[in-house]
Formats: sequence, C-alpha cells, structure tokens
Amino acid sequence: MRPRILDRYLVTELGGPFLFGLSAFSLIFSATNILAISRLVSDQHAPLGAAIAYFCWQLPFIVTFVLPMAMLLGTLLALGRLSGESEITALKAGGVGLIRTVSPILVVGLFTSIVSFALQETIVPLANDRAVALREDTIQRVGPFGGGGQHTVITNLPGGGKQVTYFGQYLAATQELLAVTIITYGLDHRPRVIVFSDRGRYELPSWTFENAWVYNLNPDGSVGRESIAPHEVVDVGEKPSELQERAADNNRESMSRAEIKDIIASGQLSPQELRSYQTTYEEKLARPFASFVFTLIAIPFGLRPARGGGSTGVGFSLAIAILFAYFVVASVFSAVSTSVPGGYLTSAFFAWLPNVIFIAIGYAALRRAARY
Repeated sequence: MRPRILDRYLVTELGGPFLFGLSAFSLIFSATNILAISRLVSDQHAPLGAAIAYFCWQLPFIVTFVLPMAMLLGTLLALGRLSGESEITALKAGGVGLIRTVSPILVVGLFTSIVSFALQETIVPLANDRAVALREDTIQRVGPFGGGGQHTVITNLPGGGKQVTYFGQYLAATQELLAVTIITYGLDHRPRVIVFSDRGRYELPSWTFENAWVYNLNPDGSVGRESIAPHEVVDVGEKPSELQERAADNNRESMSRAEIKDIIASGQLSPQELRSYQTTYEEKLARPFASFVFTLIAIPFGLRPARGGGSTGVGFSLAIAILFAYFVVASVFSAVSTSVPGGYLTSAFFAWLPNVIFIAIGYAALRRAARY
C-alpha cells in the first residue's frame, strides 16, 4: 500500500493541470465578483481595502465550488498528455494494468472530495459571515439612520402601506432580535406608528417585544400618543428561519450542514421550505464527492489523445460538456426532490442519484478501456 515511483509520478503529472484548472475556473467564477467590487468602489465609494477584503472572504466558497471542475480538467489534461506520448501504452507493455495505473489519480480525487467537504463545513460558513458583516458594516453601512451593523425587513401591509423593521442583531440560539425599531407607513408614505424595543422574542406565530415604546403619529408628523407596552406583539414579516437564511446572505449554499439542520429542527418551516432545506442538507454531503465522480469519468476520456495538438482546448471542451451534463442532471433531481413529499431518505436518494449515475458511466467506460 506504500506509494511507489509510478504513483508519485502520476500525482506529480496531475499537479500542474489541476492547479491550472483551479486557477482558470476560479478566475471565471470570480469575474462577476470582481465587477461587483469595482461598482462598490466607484458607485458607493466603498474603501478599496474593505472591497478587496470582501472579495477575499468570498474566495473559499468559490474554491470549494470549482475543486471538482479542477479535478475534471486536470485529469483530462494529464492523462491526455501521457496517452499522447504513448506512456500509457508503455506501461501496458510493461505489464502494468490500466486500473492499477490510474489508481493514484482516483485516490487524489477521493482526497479532494474529503477536503472540499471539510472546507464547506468549516471555512466557508465563517468566511461568508465575515463577508456579509464587512459588506453591511463597512461597505454599504446599512441602517435606518445611516449607522452600521443593522438589518432591514420590509413588509407590505394587507390594507396598503408598509412596515419597516430594523434590528441590530439576531440571536439564532434564542430566536431573539436586539435593538429593534419598527416603523409603520400609511398609504401616503408617512409614518403612522414607531416602536422601539431592546429585545424581541419569536413566539409562534409572531414576535413579542419587551418593554416597547410605542409612538402613534398624527398626519402632520406630531406625536398623538405614546405608551410603554410590556409585551408588544408585532408581525415582523419574517420567521427565524428566514432571518437566519438572510444572515447567510439569503443563500442556503453558504451555510454549513449543522446550520441547516438547526433551522430544520426549529420547526418554523413550511412544508415547501422544509423540503428545500432537506434537499440542500443532503446535497451538501453528496456534491463535494463530485471530485471523485469527475475524476473517474474523466479517465477514459483523457486516454483519448488529441490529434494534431490542441490538447488543452480539447480538454476544456470535454470538461465543459461533462460539467453541463452533470449539473443538468443534478438540477433536475434537485427540483424533483423539493417537489416530492418525503423526509431525509427521499432527499438523500435524489441528492446522490447524479453521483451514482455518473459513477456507473465512468466505471463502465474505464472497464472497457482496460480491455484494450
């Protein structure tokens, strides 16, 4: 089981194309973020250092997303070169079977999957929290009166008008809002009621604010009546699960599986929301192992050398085609999983089904290539 010269040689050959693929795909997926940062600096006059830090905190999510793509392209290019220079043929002539030859590459693919999962569950949620905090506190300075570190929820009222809720912090463990200001606007867009409270707790189906100061305003803006309510009940417009998702930049993909599980266990999700969270929960376990899946399916394709040069272009074309097919299949099964009633077992079945299908295709193609 100790690595041999052949194993080290193949891993070394894979290293260069893998790093090339990681850099290329990271740059492609970072292009939109780079443009967004330039707009933050030019349009919102955000500090350049803060904008660069915001971009850097987004990089872990991008890296975990492109790791499987890098393994796919790296395997295609590395094996394409080895096959094109007849090194694979020489190994076969020396009595080394094809499956034994590519075994170290498969091990690297599995190791990359484990690393991707570890990054997704540890580094990415922390980095995303830092990016969101930096964007709101330093760059955009979101707040009701221009202050930083505050969050906003806007709710349209049934009879017209709207309600705007500002809060300084959300405590997920206790489902509490801190430093809350609630302003209710009428049809004429003038404030009608203003509520101040230091703390609010979610009590199904609404929020209860402790020792709230309530100001009822006249049409001319003067205070018609003010009172102190020990327990003021207000429908903020968002449940704790939605607030926690907002804290993760409205993106379940930016949460860890532990965070998603906590939201599911809160019991505040609708049936449709519950299916969506369960699907994401299982997909975040299955998706990192796409690195191994792509490595397996890339091996038989990489053994077909490009004729007349242009191996990098052919490798890119094959990588894009395989990625497109995989993500189309994964998207279809994800949509089915969120629409079909069921629990974790159903979500896990549809989350792992794309991997199982492509592993079967890759294994069959590899066995076929090994016979020749």
